[in-house]
Amino acid sequence: MKVTALIENTRAEGSEDLHTEHGLSLYIEHGEKRILFDTGASGAFADNAARLGIAIEAVDMAVISHHHYDHGGGLRRFLQINQRASIYLRSPPDGDCRFKFLWMDRYIGLDQALLREHARRFIFVTERTAASPDATLLTDVGHAYSLPRSNRNLYLARGGKLVPDDFAHELVLVLRDGDGLVVFTGCSHRGILNMVEAVTRAFPRLPMKAVFGGFHLVILPTLNFMSGSKEEVRGIGTRMLQYPLERVFTGHCTGSRAFQVLKGAMGEKLEYIATGRTVTV
Repeated sequence: MKVTALIENTRAEGSEDLHTEHGLSLYIEHGEKRILFDTGASGAFADNAARLGIAIEAVDMAVISHHHYDHGGGLRRFLQINQRASIYLRSPPDGDCRFKFLWMDRYIGLDQALLREHARRFIFVTERTAASPDATLLTDVGHAYSLPRSNRNLYLARGGKLVPDDFAHELVLVLRDGDGLVVFTGCSHRGILNMVEAVTRAFPRLPMKAVFGGFHLVILPTLNFMSGSKEEVRGIGTRMLQYPLERVFTGHCTGSRAFQVLKGAMGEKLEYIATGRTVTV
């Protein structure tokens, strides 16, 4: 299996000609299947794909991890280019996704008109779903571990009020790869440890060959404020090592400060995946 970061906040070495943005999009070559996991915040993922020689029109299946613009903002561009792939995502949340911090208050959800215009292309997942024989979408994520503190700035506007987002619109993509699993978490708003635990429960006898995704450990990406103390973030890394996982690739909403703390706890098992990087699992 090969995984290429089409868009992320930073560039991999040698990828100076590629766009970056606050967003995430991963292109997955899994046997004969071509999967797009998230589309970043804009159509820039498709421009990068073209420069990398990746044919977005040939993608067989797309998955949107949750209803935030930085993971599904490129959907319109994807639909313009690709006329064939079904797009899997959770049902829309009950309310508008909003970010509120101090004086800032803005909509951060998906283009709802787009979901209506192309309704036949979208498959809304409400429970554990086999998108293909080797691709499972998990929706049942527990709360054994604490949620990221930065979730406290994320709300749903409902009935004229802002209520905390419970992230019932988030899913986990699990791909069976030989004798193991490769896991994709998007932003891990429900907590990376809770997601890894959910995968372990769903597939108790299979190790995780790799985990890809952001861990949402930054409050304001522009200022790189880390949510939680160093001890708390280090504890996440230490706890992850207790699960049957071989490698972890993170970036985007993890934040560079949190990445360094996690790296101190996880060592060589943790790597950063930036725009343009391709990983073979």
